Parts: sequence; structure tokens; C-alpha cells
Amino acid sequence: MLRCTELNTWYGPAHVLFDVELDVAEGRVLSLLGRNGVGKSTLLKSIIGLVPPGSGEIVFDGMSLRGLPPHRIAQAGIGYVPEERRVFADLTVEENLEIAELRRGAWSRREAFRAFPALEEFRQRRAGLLSGGQQQMLTIARALMGNPRLLLVDEPTEGLSPIMVKTLAGTIHDLKRAGQTMVVAAQDLRFALSIADELAVLDRGRVVYRKDGDAARADVEHIKALLAL
Repeated sequence: MLRCTELNTWYGPAHVLFDVELDVAEGRVLSLLGRNGVGKSTLLKSIIGLVPPGSGEIVFDGMSLRGLPPHRIAQAGIGYVPEERRVFADLTVEENLEIAELRRGAWSRREAFRAFPALEEFRQRRAGLLSGGQQQMLTIARALMGNPRLLLVDEPTEGLSPIMVKTLAGTIHDLKRAGQTMVVAAQDLRFALSIADELAVLDRGRVVYRKDGDAARADVEHIKALLAL
């Protein structure tokens, strides 16, 4: 579904991504693991068009994304959940979902509340009053309102309690069972392994490790060494 080939991205004079090779098959969850500052967010932003790559190729479902603005990439079927939980704080949970809801497609507010039952309980609460974990669920649910075929999720566990991290992992498994393809960037090794059909480790802008989920789960000590844990 998605293939990145020899991808290089710069922030001004700073070379951030180096010849990144990555692919994601339909219906799979790729965990993109790495320490803070190694280029995970930049890679997701390059895919969605917020930080255009300087060279290389990004192909989604047979279509090149190079040079397309973010709104065109979103229209092509890619959703994006940024690291910052950008909810509309003064709107209710339901209103946050309503403004993103398309008239056609599999996802509706009803489906969102079914997939995220904790949100239904607070559907009339202002989003700014939700906990960090609840806001994270809301941002993911809101992205799904656009019916993306591929969902990019950046650091969803940042600042969450262990209970909320476990809840989030369960939600991702539910979405995967429903056929949702995802790339999830994370620093939390346990979380990344728990959701991964495939796992890639990024270090200093390069993919230094790539295995399917089962092989990665049997290779924890090697991965820890790569992360310097």
C-alpha cells in the first residue's frame, strides 16, 4: 500500500532522513520505533506532505505523493494524528468529531463511539476538559472520520498512564481487526512490540532494523541494544 524509497529529508541545512526504505502492506500495523529526535516524526510528516522530502519517492496505492500538498495526500486516503493533541478545546467531544465527519464512508460518529466507548460517555464534555488519554483517543477518532485507508499516528503514548497505554494498544488491535492499516511512531518498546505486525527501528535518520512482529518480539535484547536501553 505504501512504499518509501531512498527518502531523504532536510530541515533547512540539516539532513534528517537518510535513504529511508519502508513499506507497509494493506491491513498491517507497522511500529516505527526509536528514541526522541531520531526522525520518526519527520518521516511521518514527509509522508503526509508537511515536510516535503528533498529526494526519493513515496508511493501510496500506486500513486506518487512527491510534491503533493497535505490536503491532496489526505484526499488520497492518508490520515494523520500528530504528536500534539490538537483538539478544539472549546468544542464538545461530539462537535470535534462532527466537523471531521464525511457524509459517505465507513466511519461516522456512531461508529467512532462504538470503537471508543470512553468518548461516548463524555460526548457532551468540552474537549479541553478531557484527560490526556481521552484527548488522544479523540484525535485518533477524529482522524478516522475522514475514512483513511492508511493512518499515521505520531507518539500516541506520550504522557499517558500505563493503564491508558494498555487501553490504546487494545484500541489499535481492534482497528487492525477491522482492516485499518497504520504506521505508529513510538518510543515505548513494550507498546511498539505489542501492536506490531512489523517493526522498524529508526536511528539518526536511518532504518537500522526491520522484522515482522513475531521475529521482533523474539529479538528484544537486540532491539534494546539498538536503542541503547
